[in-house]
Amino acid sequence: MNKRQWLMVCTVAMIVSACLCRTSTVNGDEWQPISQEELKMTSVPEAPGAPAVILYRQVDRNDSTRAGSEYDYQRIKVLTEAGRRYANVEIAFEKGRESVTSIKARTIRPDGTIANFDGKVYEQTIEKTKGQKVLAKTFTLPDVQVGSIIEYHFNYSFEENYIFSSNWTLSEELFTKKAVFTLKPYERFPWNVQWGWPAGLPNGTERPKQGPDHIVRMTSENIPAFVEEDHMPPANELKYRVNFIYRDEVPELDPVKYWRDFNKKKYAQAESFVDKRKAMEDAVAGIIAPGDSAEVKLQKIYARVQQIQNLSYLPAKSLDERKHENMKENSNVEDLWKRQYGNGYDLTWLFLGLARAAGFEAYPCLVSNRSEYFFIKERVNGRELNANVVLVKVNGKDEFFDPGAAFTPFGLLPWMETGVDGLRLDKNGGMWIRTTMPTSEQTRVERSAKLKISNEGDITGELTVTYTGLNALAFRIAERNEDDAARKKILEDGVKEAIPAGSEVELTNTPDWSSGNNPLVAQFQLKVPGWTASAGRRALLPTGLFSAQEKHLFENAGRVWPVYFRYPYSSVDDLTFTLPLDWKVATLPKDLDRDAKALQYTLKVENKDGSVHVQRTLRCDVVLVAKDNYSILRNFYQLVKTQDEQQVVLQPGGASAAN
Repeated sequence: MNKRQWLMVCTVAMIVSACLCRTSTVNGDEWQPISQEELKMTSVPEAPGAPAVILYRQVDRNDSTRAGSEYDYQRIKVLTEAGRRYANVEIAFEKGRESVTSIKARTIRPDGTIANFDGKVYEQTIEKTKGQKVLAKTFTLPDVQVGSIIEYHFNYSFEENYIFSSNWTLSEELFTKKAVFTLKPYERFPWNVQWGWPAGLPNGTERPKQGPDHIVRMTSENIPAFVEEDHMPPANELKYRVNFIYRDEVPELDPVKYWRDFNKKKYAQAESFVDKRKAMEDAVAGIIAPGDSAEVKLQKIYARVQQIQNLSYLPAKSLDERKHENMKENSNVEDLWKRQYGNGYDLTWLFLGLARAAGFEAYPCLVSNRSEYFFIKERVNGRELNANVVLVKVNGKDEFFDPGAAFTPFGLLPWMETGVDGLRLDKNGGMWIRTTMPTSEQTRVERSAKLKISNEGDITGELTVTYTGLNALAFRIAERNEDDAARKKILEDGVKEAIPAGSEVELTNTPDWSSGNNPLVAQFQLKVPGWTASAGRRALLPTGLFSAQEKHLFENAGRVWPVYFRYPYSSVDDLTFTLPLDWKVATLPKDLDRDAKALQYTLKVENKDGSVHVQRTLRCDVVLVAKDNYSILRNFYQLVKTQDEQQVVLQPGGASAAN
């Protein structure tokens, strides 16, 4: 089919579909009518046992300008006592890219009377899933009872160009009886918006259709509740959703031709930015020495690029502040080098220019970011290649670098850019590549502690935690703009999460937060009350002091989603417990080394001259485990849990050897 035929087919299809489309309600301020059926409802057959259900949801997306906005409406029926928690509303948003306004809410009591919300709306940081924190507007609706209906509506306003991330998300935490969606496309090319549904659509849902007024509409009913699990693939990848793609020309539907044209365009852009050979040769002459090895040359270039002010990791500044500082856009690598500031994307291309000037064979690459979605090239959507890295040939081997990602150690990539598909840009049409995945040895948590046991069973002493690789990177990125107090708290909380509740942890040093190429080393004073337990005239010392995080991992026998670790990791504990005077070791647990190839757990406990020495390692070199193989993974972590509960039997001073 040629492009002219494609346009004719699309036009006819949209005119025919117009008869089936409803009239959009955009930015409505009126509440939907309440039916007696909704008031009397006590359960929903499609969601047995649900604490609450969404009766009606409306999303009106307006992409008519580059900024865009969205109107959201929800009506929730509370079915059980547990469902009353939905009176605490959280509207998540990404500060700097989104804002939430015009919030209106009310409670409809079971008898039909109404309590309007007139309280305060707060802005808070919330934890949606373990380790993932987001900002949210929060408020609590009044007088919510079993049988009540909760409803609220609000507006999102988006930053410029946010429309290029436009989508409808159908899946919610609760079962949804009915949801209505509309999209008003970008006014410059309303007919050239495409859409797809990577995870499919709920049963019985008709595909979105665009009417002659250009508005895209869809209604869906009986949408299943979305199940959250620990260590699951990105939720956005699993949820029912409709993604919208804007193009300024008729799309090329053949993937081979599309990506060939995409490579040609992006290669030209990258080369135009980098093509300042003389400036790069002058710059690199001041970075490397003639006798440096290839590895040393790259390390020096990498470190020098990371010293340049990276605007992508600074607090957001207003346009007026930028003008006041006379900060300008960099047109090429020469501009960037002279000004010594730039965004992370351009800094990575600077590394490309410097590496070439130093004599390396180097290529610009665009890769996918797997933090929210997985890339599928058959979707022919170039925006899914949303990160840039540099491929350098080093001693005949392909190595990948992204110095524009602040604090990333030399030789590693940010976790979301590891093990992903990408396109190496070149003049010959490009080549598909896959970035490397780090090993568990490159991302470790090492805990070394010298602890004393009191006669009462408390343990106190010094703890040193060393974070390397991607673990150190995560801390440095999260805390890059925070003060000393916030950094201290996050490190102390990281230790507290791994040990029994009620323990005392105090940071005693000032870690190096600035250099991504050094481990992040934190030192603490530690106290764990009652760690040893009395057993008659004996005392029991558990070996797994830092095992709290694994204790409840994969407890459920069943699994809905595959298991997804962000990256391979390892943890190493080296603990010395000094016994009180006259205490002795009666029994030690047996050593264990369970090596399951991609997974390994070892435990070794020794009696050393009045002290107990515990060495524990846990290694995980898997990232994605299919649901069908979940039982194998679960059995391994159940073994870890059992072994961490092993105990050293101690004989306190004065106790009879016979006991």
